[in-house]
Amino acid sequence: MPSSSNMSSSSSSLLLTSTLLALLLCSSLLQLAVAKEQYHEFVVQEASVTRLCRNRSIMTVNGQFPGPTVEINEGDSLIVRVTNRGRYNVTVHWHGVRQMRTGWADGPEYVTQCPIRPGGSYTYRFTVGGQEGTLWWHAHSSWLRATVYGALIIRPRAGVAAYPFKTPAREIPILLGEWWDMNPIDVVRTATRTGAAPNVSDALTVNGQPGDMYGSCSSKDTATFAVKSGETSLVRFINAALNTELFVSIAGHSMTVVGADASYTKPYSTTVLMMAPGQTTDVLVTFDQPPGKYYLAARAYASAQGVPFDNTTTTAIFDYSSGGGDNTTTTPAIMMPTLPAYNDTATATAFTTSLRGLRKAELPSQVDESLFFTVGVGLFNCSSGETCGGPNNTRFAASINNVSFVLPSTVSILQAHYSLGGAEQQGVFTADFPANPPVEFDYTAQNVSRALWQPVPGTKVYKLKYGAAVQVVLQGTNIFAGENHPIHIHGYDFYILAQGFGNFNAAKDGLLFNLDDPPMRNTVAVPVNGWAVIRFVADNPGVWLMHCHLDVHITWGLAMTFLVDDGVGELQSLQAPPPDLPLC
Repeated sequence: MPSSSNMSSSSSSLLLTSTLLALLLCSSLLQLAVAKEQYHEFVVQEASVTRLCRNRSIMTVNGQFPGPTVEINEGDSLIVRVTNRGRYNVTVHWHGVRQMRTGWADGPEYVTQCPIRPGGSYTYRFTVGGQEGTLWWHAHSSWLRATVYGALIIRPRAGVAAYPFKTPAREIPILLGEWWDMNPIDVVRTATRTGAAPNVSDALTVNGQPGDMYGSCSSKDTATFAVKSGETSLVRFINAALNTELFVSIAGHSMTVVGADASYTKPYSTTVLMMAPGQTTDVLVTFDQPPGKYYLAARAYASAQGVPFDNTTTTAIFDYSSGGGDNTTTTPAIMMPTLPAYNDTATATAFTTSLRGLRKAELPSQVDESLFFTVGVGLFNCSSGETCGGPNNTRFAASINNVSFVLPSTVSILQAHYSLGGAEQQGVFTADFPANPPVEFDYTAQNVSRALWQPVPGTKVYKLKYGAAVQVVLQGTNIFAGENHPIHIHGYDFYILAQGFGNFNAAKDGLLFNLDDPPMRNTVAVPVNGWAVIRFVADNPGVWLMHCHLDVHITWGLAMTFLVDDGVGELQSLQAPPPDLPLC
């Protein structure tokens, strides 16, 4: 018969276990209670706006430019019904959202869905889990994202008090963009027809406004942010530009980076950011200077020699000249920051390589798929009897591992994979994307052989088994012109293990890998004539586009797709397509 002391010990253990289970149950119920479902209506329609003294009709969502900001907490589900009342096909991509098992909501046209035709609609349904910070949404059809974009802000489930930094006094979303004086769809269509490079933008913008560096036509509409002296704000930067990497600075103030691409970083103090299209950066700014008006300014980081770019400067104003709790009666003159030179690769590199993940990385112990992808621009020969607008009567092209990506037109790749099974026989795509360049050469040589300049067009996927640990070396090439390429992978975040210049050397450069606290991102800026190494686990079944986020380059074919097989059971498998999925 057990002793009374043993019985007492057993009762105490049972009580402790019951208490812990109750606490866990309460915690789970609280999490379920906090997570919410949000519904939004997005109507894609034309609206009239005036910029640079010209009135123009542009494509918008709900008549807003930029489009509406969507604010959620981690764990929330979004239901967004998109109705197309415009004159072009459209889709919406939720840039950086993992879309776990919901690839049908990812958005790139002819990759995960056919576009929403004029007069049609489609409802995007997905949950945002395990991500906090700043992401964004944008059109993923032709060049509509020039004006169809907006912020997606993801706060901690428990509210702002759960930030891993002191709660800011206020939050300020800043979307950097580009503006053309003509219809951007006409810009890209003209370039595609002739094979020439498209016209560069006429202005850069902050929250849709060029700022007052463009003369009297823009000064009255400069974006202004009212702040208070002494307070610290969380500024959420998004580079929504189509084709321009940007240096960003605030006059007289330093910025402390605390997040990038909806992943927290170790605090990093800097006076200048370098942001590629697609990237987001969260910074804390303390307004501790003499009360006044201070410019935020952004201009291009142009890494390619001899390639035209928008060399203008966009500005906005942080204003704490009055009402900030001080007794200042005068308004000091506006102060302008000093921005790096357009081609200041050293500053760009110093910024990108200084970011570190907030916590220790959860890296796989071994790599199952070791891939080597060259990324760069090339040229197609002009067809016989045709006149083309590229150099020496050619057409501009771009590729990964010498394959220039071609979108299907009758069905999306994901639909073909899910419904057709034998999609290769259906002629939609082939599963033979090369794991390595078909020809090894000196990728960053000053004079790459002309025999290597012409890629091969194709719609190819690279298949990955569910759960595979994937490492990709992204190697820039100097074919035509070396350039910094922002490479974005849909459906995945990845760790950036290392970056460098020249040709990647596994024996030497492998020693540089940061396996402790590498930054996690969804878009990596591959250095001009250099390389970057990324790693991720293929835990999200579906078809996922990887592409350069310079839209001119994806237009030319700098893209490929990963096809990730289902795992075991329902929770490791792609969900069935929704009934309202658009038809081609």
